Amino acid sequence: MPTPKVNQDRMQGVQVYRPFVYGSIAKPFDPANRPPGLNPDHTHQWTIYVRGINNEDISYWLKKVQFKLHETYANSSRMIESPPFEVSESGWGEFEVQLKLYFVPEAGEKAQTLWHALKLHPYGDDADGQRLRRDAIVSQNYEEVIFSEPVEAFFDVLTSGPPPATGPRGGKGGAKGAKQHQAGMVGRGRGERSAEVPYAPSVENPYSLKREGEELDRLREAARQVEGLMRVERGRLREREEEMEELRREGGRS
Repeated sequence: MPTPKVNQDRMQGVQVYRPFVYGSIAKPFDPANRPPGLNPDHTHQWTIYVRGINNEDISYWLKKVQFKLHETYANSSRMIESPPFEVSESGWGEFEVQLKLYFVPEAGEKAQTLWHALKLHPYGDDADGQRLRRDAIVSQNYEEVIFSEPVEAFFDVLTSGPPPATGPRGGKGGAKGAKQHQAGMVGRGRGERSAEVPYAPSVENPYSLKREGEELDRLREAARQVEGLMRVERGRLREREEEMEELRREGGRS
């Protein structure tokens, strides 16, 4: 029996957004309780990952992820072909990791490459306190992959969403209900974003309207401070120019 032909017609004028996060979490070792056999130079245990918002399943559109670590690691190129899409290691230094996202076969899309700077050490006002407490250091980025005019087969995959946690995907109300639930994530033209940002942050998802507002307030305050400093400097510059002009006039009279 011949293999059924997959519909490769594209959904004209449609864009589908799928949000996710990628990043790393690093925890310093306790000198009094180091794992046996650990490299004596290694100071931290770390994990680098690609995850869904609030850890939801993203494997229905993401097939696998390739993590390219620093060349000093054995098997520095790690291909993770099923969730969780993450790599855990130990080490002592910070470096940049290349992440290559491969989509499911129905997508017919090229892999997408991202870069993440592995962060081991705390920064900021409470850096000393974080070191003393041996706090975990989280460095995470929010991202959206945009599928422009996907083929119909992939559009069906995207809008059906992940399979249920229990039971078969088929059956009455199964995939159809999921598709109706996910339909709000589809836009024509630019449309709306695929995920609504919550008002308040959570442990799993630090991105929120409240956090965005706080960050905007900090940026506005910083802009006001910079403008104030610029006014002061412009005033000083005018004073120096006036002094130089006075000195030139005095020099011309002598």
